Amino acid sequence: MKNIQNDISREEGLYLRQNYFDKAKRIVVKVGSAVLTDENGINSDVIRNIANELCFLKQTGREVILVSSGAVAAGKRKLKFSDTSEVGLDEKQALAAIGQPKLIQSYEAAFGKCGQTVAQVLLTHSDLADRKRYLCVRNTILALFRFDTIPIINENDTVAVDELRFGDNDTLAAHIANLIEADMFICLTDVVGLFTGNPQTDPYAEPVYTVSAVTKEIEAMAGNVTSALGTGGMQSKIRAAKMVSSGGGVSFIGPGREKSILQQLFSGEMVGTFFLPASDKIRPRKRWIAHVLQPKGFLILDKGACGAIYNRGCSLLPSGILKVEGEFGVGDAIHCLDEDGNAIAAGLINYSSVDVDIIKQHHSHDIIDLLGSKDYDEVIHRDNLVLL
Repeated sequence: MKNIQNDISREEGLYLRQNYFDKAKRIVVKVGSAVLTDENGINSDVIRNIANELCFLKQTGREVILVSSGAVAAGKRKLKFSDTSEVGLDEKQALAAIGQPKLIQSYEAAFGKCGQTVAQVLLTHSDLADRKRYLCVRNTILALFRFDTIPIINENDTVAVDELRFGDNDTLAAHIANLIEADMFICLTDVVGLFTGNPQTDPYAEPVYTVSAVTKEIEAMAGNVTSALGTGGMQSKIRAAKMVSSGGGVSFIGPGREKSILQQLFSGEMVGTFFLPASDKIRPRKRWIAHVLQPKGFLILDKGACGAIYNRGCSLLPSGILKVEGEFGVGDAIHCLDEDGNAIAAGLINYSSVDVDIIKQHHSHDIIDLLGSKDYDEVIHRDNLVLL
């Protein structure tokens, strides 16, 4: 197998894997639709295998969460929809309502044979975007751990609308991993891992077993592999691994239908792709700002402001703002862009879009004359600003 970073040998990669697996005490496992379903609907054999594998982790003294897709796919199969059938949002929500009971019933039966209690948690993006509800979800999950329960989490597709969606369960799982500060995120999918090229068309494509950092090169490789039923494909899994990495966690992407896959992983076998944590861990609240909150608007910054934020960790002052895009209020999340449109940072704004448009390219001491009052010198304080 190929190692992308030249500074990590195969032997070191093996050692790092085993070291992180041995230390991992809190684990989020995500299973995709393509793994869980087949032409007959929910694949009972796969469900049983997943249950057995997660019970294995529990028996080793670890806390485990399962993020499971499959409700919409199960609904499609139950109504005999083809995989290529085009459905609208309302139909997709109805299919989720039909499929979710079957999905959780299958898990309940499989985990019951292991003597393991499970709990269902359905979430929308708004549950995590609101800080109080975000912390409430965290507290509920920690309480379920104390009850020796495995939470099974899915997006609440039946009520979620576009602006309240996570987009895919890879993203949801990464949010949950950061929410509970998990040590490890395991993404079980219908592919064996990341490749340097498309293995179906490129005879020289090699599997990648260790990734020290998610670079543009790695993100480009993600386009080489897609999932049969999932909404995100490999690119969303790479983004999820990057999010978890920012919180100091490690990630794994590998084959979900392989029997005893987790036991193989935790015994040191070389399967799938392993992602190391970022060298600089972002604090929990800043991870929430950067990854969970959707921007209500954008600020275009000059080179001086970009350099001050990126290189010196400064607050954003009005003098460095060239342009305001979108409508937002005090406390909303916005993204800062450079003049080429590249995302530099995310933050919580101290002024409305109307007021920022008035004070942009002015010094902080001019704010009171321009607005008639001044609550802050900074448009975004560095404590509420995080690099993207």
